[in-house]
Amino acid sequence: MTPDPLTLYRTARESGKSASGFYNDNVRVETDQGPVIVRIPIHGADGMDLRVWPEQDVIRAIAPWVSAIPCVLHVSPDPAFQIHRFVSGDVVDAIAPRGVEVPRHLVSDVLRFFLDMSRVPVDDLPGVPVDWPKDRDTAGFGARLSAVTADVWERFRQPYASLYAALGVPKDPLGRVTADWHTMTGRPFGVLHCDVHRKNLIVAAGRTCFLDWELALWGDPLYDLAVHLHKMDYLPEEAEAVRFGWFAVMPDDVKAEAVADLAVYMRHERVKSALVDTVRYSKLILAAADPETERRLVHSLAMKVNRARAIWGSGDSLGLDEVRWALRAHTPGSEP
Repeated sequence: MTPDPLTLYRTARESGKSASGFYNDNVRVETDQGPVIVRIPIHGADGMDLRVWPEQDVIRAIAPWVSAIPCVLHVSPDPAFQIHRFVSGDVVDAIAPRGVEVPRHLVSDVLRFFLDMSRVPVDDLPGVPVDWPKDRDTAGFGARLSAVTADVWERFRQPYASLYAALGVPKDPLGRVTADWHTMTGRPFGVLHCDVHRKNLIVAAGRTCFLDWELALWGDPLYDLAVHLHKMDYLPEEAEAVRFGWFAVMPDDVKAEAVADLAVYMRHERVKSALVDTVRYSKLILAAADPETERRLVHSLAMKVNRARAIWGSGDSLGLDEVRWALRAHTPGSEP
């Protein structure tokens, strides 16, 4: 690769252009061998998710088993960055945002992806923490998930107390979720992506590529489906096709009591999203440069909060004006 990786990193840092997620900046840099993506961790990013593996280790481990994933060209520990081969195509969120039908092949690509993931041997993966839930301990796995969400709640409940209250967040927002973990059925664990959504999918020539592996875990494959359905927010017929297809292709022992347990995972994701995105979106809205960006963010947060309110029994759904007022009046650092 020319120029050398450190030169590419410096070029990326100096470009001022990136497609940023919550944990990494992704900068396209041109080389004489074609474009690459320089992936740079965001310093000081709020940790809101369960993370146990270096992303590059996961990608390299699953490459023999799972197609259509990024290719890691270089990893640097200091300064911290990765270089990935550039994936050409269209980001699904750009061509099919929420409310728009996704490309026809995407559902079948997603189902094939989940099936391929279920076949990756644990021995091929990086090691998990010594206290990680054992295979088939879905109750323990669920409890590990909600412990991270509970930590988010504890860290932000005081500085965001006024905003949380205005949005109807109860004193024990995770109570309904944690009470259900013991009901979960044991299923064989597999490698999970945990972040398959429209901004992490690129489509080109009838093929889908699955990006951003920083949240990958070893756990219950049903959780990956729940996260995907929650974050994709498919049209109803698309969501049904994904659910039906998942039950059609996945191994029998993975599907045991999956209908009931999927609902438990979905409740966790709804609650987590409301707690996490109230903080994240309030910061984004405070920094929004134009009314359209603010409108889009308010609309998205209202949807997330109202789905959680239905779980909490917090009363009627909040309207967009109510959510906008709450953000302007109660976000730390904002002016009513």
